[in-house]
Amino acid sequence: EKLRFGADMVFLNPGPFYHAGPLRMMMATQRAGGTVIGFAKFDPENTLDAIEHYRATHGFFVPTMFIRMLRLPDAIKQNVRLDTMTVAIHGAAPCPPAIKEEMITWWGPIIYEVYGGTESVGQTSISATEWLAHKGSVGKPGKGCSIKIIDKDGRTLGPNQPGLIYMKSGRAFQYHNDAQKTASVSLSDGYATLGDIGYLDTDGYLYITDRETNMIISGGVNIYPQEAENILAAHPLIDDVAVIGAPDPEFGEQVKAIVVLKDNVEPDEACAAEILSYCRARLSHIKCPRSVDFTNALPRNETGKILKPVLRGLYGKDDASARPRS
Repeated sequence: EKLRFGADMVFLNPGPFYHAGPLRMMMATQRAGGTVIGFAKFDPENTLDAIEHYRATHGFFVPTMFIRMLRLPDAIKQNVRLDTMTVAIHGAAPCPPAIKEEMITWWGPIIYEVYGGTESVGQTSISATEWLAHKGSVGKPGKGCSIKIIDKDGRTLGPNQPGLIYMKSGRAFQYHNDAQKTASVSLSDGYATLGDIGYLDTDGYLYITDRETNMIISGGVNIYPQEAENILAAHPLIDDVAVIGAPDPEFGEQVKAIVVLKDNVEPDEACAAEILSYCRARLSHIKCPRSVDFTNALPRNETGKILKPVLRGLYGKDDASARPRS
């Protein structure tokens, strides 16, 4: 009911208009007679001011926006009125669970997550209440959508077994002038994949482990860096973080964290050691970074996704898709 578009809606989109998800929602809002608020560029304080000024009811955000709003001074966050907001949708990139919990605490149970892609092969969604009972999940498939998890040999996997996520919505799609790419992601029964790895729990909720192209192979072990990124995103000294596979003469690849520190934090060996220790206290050591590099900023596109091929290129590995898979 809350997601129904109507003439009384004020939909706020602080992101780029070319992003398919919010663009479609903006169009649906206008078709229903509602109001759309757009921005030339995202700014966390301006976004909060716009919610209060225009009495926004709905909005679409990406996790980076959540992080930047959360890091505003308490005086700003506590003085803004958010009571008109009934639905805050997020998607486009993985949201660290610690960040999502902070947003639910601040904004209340109005946070909804959607998972899907421009290809429209399928979609899932989850409310804040559901998410708190299934932390980390991106929800259940929507009406007319079905999901199955496939292993590298093409076998369908059972609950809690990670593999490549395939979805079917009844809609056929093709990549423009690329029949080979279309065939590479499609099955004969109409299912197709966006290239994400994940699993379904026993209740049918979907969890995203990582993108297949982000997988790190270290000493023959498959490691998905999203797990370490989610943990390190909550570290009190870290402003932004990415985890990638960097070349290693012994293991082929090593897990490396590339970290943007908060202002006035010294990027020294002691800080790096603290970051590694923090991760190892919360995650299996083999999945944790073996080294930390510091930088002033991470490359992200306008929807908030980290440009990992750019980062891998800095270490001489700019084409993850060309790496052999075990």
